[in-house]
Parts: sequence; structure tokens; C-alpha cells
Amino acid sequence: MVGGGIVGCATAFFAAAAGLRVVVLERRPALATLTTPASTGAFRLQFDNPEEIAIVREGIELFDDFAARTGLDGWDLRLRHGGYLFCSLTDATVERSRHLVERQRSWGLDDVELLSGDEARSRWPYLSPDVRGARYRAADGWLDVKRLAVGYATAASVTRAGTGSASFCTGVEVLGLDLGADGSVLRGVETSAGTVATPAAVLATGPFLARTAALAGVPLDIRPTRRQKLVIPEMPDIAQDAPMVIEEETAAHWRPAMAGCLALWTEAATPSSEATDAVPTDPAWAFGLLDPRSDHALSRVTPLWADAWQRGTLHWFQQAGQYEMTPDRRPYLGHAGPEGLWLNGGYSGHGIMTSAGGSRLVIDLLVGRADAAANPFRPDRPMTDREHDIL
Repeated sequence: MVGGGIVGCATAFFAAAAGLRVVVLERRPALATLTTPASTGAFRLQFDNPEEIAIVREGIELFDDFAARTGLDGWDLRLRHGGYLFCSLTDATVERSRHLVERQRSWGLDDVELLSGDEARSRWPYLSPDVRGARYRAADGWLDVKRLAVGYATAASVTRAGTGSASFCTGVEVLGLDLGADGSVLRGVETSAGTVATPAAVLATGPFLARTAALAGVPLDIRPTRRQKLVIPEMPDIAQDAPMVIEEETAAHWRPAMAGCLALWTEAATPSSEATDAVPTDPAWAFGLLDPRSDHALSRVTPLWADAWQRGTLHWFQQAGQYEMTPDRRPYLGHAGPEGLWLNGGYSGHGIMTSAGGSRLVIDLLVGRADAAANPFRPDRPMTDREHDIL
């Protein structure tokens, strides 16, 4: 296993459960320290396609029963089903939400509510009078991503009857892949600490997936794209029982966290860049969320943000990571290139919520328990550009 972020840890968990002996190689000094902590830790089923609804639903079911499913008695993910509330400021997005919910119901997702603006304000009085409609699913929510990643790793490390186990090697960099004389079969992984002999390797290297796949001559279209997060540790205005509040028009959103909140804006026009550990932040991005004069200010949906801006007493800091975007915004899950090489990445911003279902699928494919032809996320699928989901 190459990569010790949340996807690598999840893969190790499912591999060990399948009876495999696993070695996880992570070049950083600790697990889950690159893109994982830069996420919001959120999960939802409000997707625009049934395949992602199914694979994320699988993960949420695991999160809800994590301690029992992993054997880690009392392990607390700090999970909260706080809900996702998508707010529309225009008739066009009200109509778009209506059509989306109709499709979701046809796929079996029947617990998304469609609300008028007045109905939404009766439940969340801090919403703007400009909100014309909303869609809401109470069972969506968020959790502590580091506790989830370390929980996967801890459970994978425990040897139980009928299972395998995982060893985690941090500070070990992968330098190459031993593909034999003709390059058709994986024989080992070459690292800064020596060569690990193995008949199979799963690459779970996030934004670096194209770079590591290239070690085996496998070309991948991965577009690392900067995403920033605003962390406000304390903000009394924020109701801590609030849902994730999202503006449909701009995708600016916030959710409670600590004694304050996390706030984000998904910059649709952000160009891709080279994968990097050091992702820079931009103060102008934060002001775009906080300044009420901005065309994507958080105050457009929740005016309390304008009051907080006016007081001028907010403390905040920024984090940044990279989404590992694919052309169709779906992950690469399955075999690619030489025999023994497997991919688990390209989650396009949905890695936390999809880590369980995607990793389980990769391991099922690897051990022959799943049909590769029926896999909608297979790396060699026909690839067409697809507009990214709003979050």
C-alpha cells in the first residue's frame, strides 16, 4: 500500500479484514497529515448520480457503527448528523433543486426535503429574507477526520482470528516499482528503506496519484486543484446545532465546529496545478467569504456574517489542500497497467465520505470478490469531462 492518508488507511483496514498482510508506506512522518486534515470531514447523500449515492451510503453506515465494525470499543469519531441545507437565492436554483430531488427520489433517496423560503426561515431564523427555497437532508453531517483515519489504521493493525494485519511505515518514500524484466508484472516496491517484495500494490497517493502511477508507465489524468478552508475557532453568533449551510448559487458554505465554524467556497474556476505538499493560502480568498460586499459572501444567505464583519473582532486562519480532480469527477478504483497494480484515488473532493466504500471495492476487486466489468469507477472507463458537483 502506497500512501498513508485517509484512503490508504481505509484500504489497509479492508485489506486486513480480507485476510491480507499489508505494509503501508507513507513518506511523511505521520499518517493523515497532508490533504486529510485540510478537509471539512463532511458527508452527504445529496449527489447527482446513483453510483456516488450508493458508495457514500456504504461509508456512512460504517461511520455510524464504527466502534463495533472495527472492534475498537469506545472509539469516538465525534460524528454528528447535523444535516446539509442548500439555500437558493434565485428561481433558477429553486427549480434546479426541485429537479435534483425528483431524480434522487427515483434512485431511492427519499428523505431530502424541499422547503420554501418561509418554511426554511421558520426552522432556521438566521437565514436571509432573500432565501427563496431550500433542500435539506437531516441525516447528512460531519465527523473528525483524524480520528477516522487513525481508527482505520488502528483496527487494521490488530491481528484477529480469520483476518490479516497491517504495518505502517512512516518516513519511507517510494522511489520506484519493480516490474520484472518485461514490465508486465509487479514484483516489488522500491523505497528509501529498501525494496518491499509484493505481488500487489495499491496506490492511494491523493494528488500525487498520477506521479506514482507513472512509475509503472500508467498515464492518468489527475488535476490537483487548490481548495482552501477558513477556520474560525470562536464565533458566538454561530448556533452549534446549525446544519451545513450552503448557497446554491456560489457554493459558499459553513458549518459549526469547535466554538465557531469552518467556512469554504468552492472556486469553480481555480486552475489545476502540480501536486505539492505546501499548498499556499490567499488572504483575498478569506475576505471573499467574509466581506459583505463580495459576490459570494456568506452573509448573502446568513446575515449574521455581516454583523460579525462589522464588529471586526473575528479571529481566523486558513488551511489549504488539493482536490485530486479527474475529468468526470469520479475516482479511479481498480486494476491499471501491469499485473498487481491497483489504484484508489481521484476522489475529486469526496475522499472522506467515500473512503470506506471505495476502499472496500478496491480490495474486493483485488481478491476476486467483485466483478471488474460491473465497476462504474474502473480506471479504463470511457472518460468525458463532467461538471463538478457543487461541493
